Amino acid sequence: MRNFYKILFIIFMIDSSLFATSILTEYRMNGLQNFEKKMDLALSKQSYWSQYIKNQDTTFGYLEKYSNVLTCNKQRSNLILYSKNRNNKYYMKDNDSAYTGKNSGDKKKEGDAKTPIGLYDLVSKKVQNKNLDPFYGPFAFVTSYPNMYDKFRGKSGHGIWIHGVPEDEERDSYTKGCIAIQNENLKTLEKKIDLKKTLLIIDDNWIKKNISKKTLASILAQLYEWRYAWLYNDLKLYLSFYAQDFVRSDKKMDFARFKRYKTRIFKKVEKKTIIFKNINVIPYPNTKNIYQITFREFYKSNSFAFTGDKVLMVRVDKNNKMKIFTEE
Repeated sequence: MRNFYKILFIIFMIDSSLFATSILTEYRMNGLQNFEKKMDLALSKQSYWSQYIKNQDTTFGYLEKYSNVLTCNKQRSNLILYSKNRNNKYYMKDNDSAYTGKNSGDKKKEGDAKTPIGLYDLVSKKVQNKNLDPFYGPFAFVTSYPNMYDKFRGKSGHGIWIHGVPEDEERDSYTKGCIAIQNENLKTLEKKIDLKKTLLIIDDNWIKKNISKKTLASILAQLYEWRYAWLYNDLKLYLSFYAQDFVRSDKKMDFARFKRYKTRIFKKVEKKTIIFKNINVIPYPNTKNIYQITFREFYKSNSFAFTGDKVLMVRVDKNNKMKIFTEE
């Protein structure tokens, strides 16, 4: 609360214009709660987000968490590293030849020798002589396959890594599903990335392109409109963001059950705090209208508190209206 007062004071000290005066007048006349509600509503406006991302690099979508992006183009057999420069623009930092799965197409099940198509984090590192066979080179980066969307679609398998090659033996020019690069390139890559801030995009034929800022601004605005409905107990508006075929990621709750569950929750009419950080809105590879939204959620009410990572999978129609079809 004290931080909020500090913000108001700083705004007035920096800018005593009509804008700053109107903010203070609003607070003076209607109090903090009403003022906060108007600010929360303002965050759900596309005009705000259009201005906010106007000069941002949207090559990969809207990214707050990631300073590095690895793209694997399976058809071209390469692994490219893009990193942010001082101007927060992504530029190509490395382009390495890569081995991928023996069989083409998206991975569906354990043992199909296919490299998955999707969006992944690098979650840990395996090191030779500790928990890694020398066949995989000096070390390996473990990816988050299968991710929530993979599991939702019934895909199986595990152990998809970015690794090196054996030092003392020959190997095939393909893998069982992993991504393999030369050992020296792997060591160089490690020096240039922070695992926690690196996104991996795998596609059959990924091509660099700027994602529509209009679409991204629309999705971000709708994300905050969804948050606004959640904050202020507007059940009808909240549910309007969910597809009729919605199924929660654990597949234990379809839309009808989810609606009944949320109806009970919203009837409590509790005061809530909901903050989103590290927001990412990324078009999902090999799809035309599906986006993955991830963020760190901080939620608190009188009856419940939660801090953790949230994933929404959404479809976006020709009018840029998003519908959540699964979440975790």
